[in-house]
Amino acid sequence: MDYVMRSVRAEEWPLARQLRLDALQDPAAPVAFLDSYEAAVARPDAFWQDRTAAAAEEGGDVRQFVAESPEGVWVGTVTVLIERPEDDVRFGLPVEVNQGHLVGVFVRPEVRGAGVTDALFRVAVDWAWSLSAPRLERVRLFVHENNPRAAAFYRRFGFVPSGQRMLVPGLGPGPGLGTGERREWELEYVIERG
Repeated sequence: MDYVMRSVRAEEWPLARQLRLDALQDPAAPVAFLDSYEAAVARPDAFWQDRTAAAAEEGGDVRQFVAESPEGVWVGTVTVLIERPEDDVRFGLPVEVNQGHLVGVFVRPEVRGAGVTDALFRVAVDWAWSLSAPRLERVRLFVHENNPRAAAFYRRFGFVPSGQRMLVPGLGPGPGLGTGERREWELEYVIERG
């Protein structure tokens, strides 16, 4: 495999934007992302500039990795968010330990099965384990209950279901759902340090 796995650079925001828009047009997008193409394409350039810069900074709490072909085409991405117990809750329940959280996973269909996803996950998880401040105790991700292809990859990579789940945001208030509302779950998978 001739792909390079690396962190994004702040000035590459147009490429980061385009890859995100492409991901949101993938047939799996409705169960893979908590975002829509329509919402993302309407965001101003400043949003993408800030987002990419934050994910490129050394010492920050976010790092976006991309898989780049020999021709310079971005064919995949994964982002690591650092979460601490004292942080505001972003996903699910409050965190109990310092951890990494993988989000925004996307690999172009034409390179799926070629090892790109494995390589992206290796660099992302290795980066998370390399941090010393804070030292992370686990890495987690959420997968939609109706995304068995992604869940199978995560298990093969070494993630295991934690038993925690959360309602997919925006689909209803939870128990006592009214007529026409649906309940779908995001399932937490984790890798523990050690």
